[in-house]
Amino acid sequence: MGERFRNVDKNFVCSFFNCKASFSKFWKLEAHLCKHTGLRPFACASCDKSFCTRYQLTRHDLTHSGEKPYRCSVEGCPQTFASNGSMKNHVSRVHQQKENRYVCRVAGCGKEFRKRNQLKTHTCGHTKIFPFECNFQGCNKKFAGSKQLQKHGKVHEGYPCAESGCVFKGNTWSEYQTHRKLQHRAALPCDDCKKVFREAWFLLKHRHRVHLGEPRVFRCTVQGCLKSYTTQLNLQSHVLSLHEGKRPFKCTQAGCNKAFAMKESLKRHGVAHDPEKKKIKKNNAPKSSKKAGSAAAPPADPPAAAKVTASLQNLKLGKPKPTDRTKAKPKS
Repeated sequence: MGERFRNVDKNFVCSFFNCKASFSKFWKLEAHLCKHTGLRPFACASCDKSFCTRYQLTRHDLTHSGEKPYRCSVEGCPQTFASNGSMKNHVSRVHQQKENRYVCRVAGCGKEFRKRNQLKTHTCGHTKIFPFECNFQGCNKKFAGSKQLQKHGKVHEGYPCAESGCVFKGNTWSEYQTHRKLQHRAALPCDDCKKVFREAWFLLKHRHRVHLGEPRVFRCTVQGCLKSYTTQLNLQSHVLSLHEGKRPFKCTQAGCNKAFAMKESLKRHGVAHDPEKKKIKKNNAPKSSKKAGSAAAPPADPPAAAKVTASLQNLKLGKPKPTDRTKAKPKS
């Protein structure tokens, strides 16, 4: 932790490298130092959150108790709030129609932000000074904000599985999520068939399309557009080409100036310039019956079966000829 001292102007100044923050009160400096070190000594007894100052913890406790002692100062407004700052923000935003904007002063930038911390994080991109450094041994990464540092800390801590009895610990969030999907996600069987799904949404869609006979429809979400399609690809192509005007895939054929929003659309268009591709597909496709309603012709008999069939057709049934054993015996 950096040293704390008072300067000539009786301000408490942060002595962390490249940090020029100063404060008029010692407790404010202590809260500021927590941002550098990541320490939050004031823990909530009702949840797992912790805070830099006792005031922040006291204000947070109101969220558990439901108490809102600060009433809106505007006459006739019944709104109440957990903190005085929240009440003032409400008055400024709702009743006075004001919205704080923090503008970047770097020449040629001028970006605006709703929060001061967002502006500070943005400014680090200009100055290339990142005050929040990872204190894990061997890691010297620096970040513009404390939240980015906390998120980075998970790389070293890992992501232990929350399921009881499971000792898995993922190195990344994606690795942890993959483990959850493969090992702990409940199987959802379909009541009408033997298919099993991992997501309730997919099971619902399966029942509607397969067992209830409802066609799958993808509707355009652009306001005023009533177009709908049977595939997600066609809908995406419609939105990109018509509503967004994006057609990055251009036909390279000489004299053809057509362009498409999707790569698949360009591939399908290529058949127009190379009809042989279409012929090959037709020749490889399985032959269908001449009429949709007619039954399929039976398969041809193999040579051995053909001979047996011919011999049976030529066979004539008559009275059996008597043999030596079956000759009629003389009457006694």
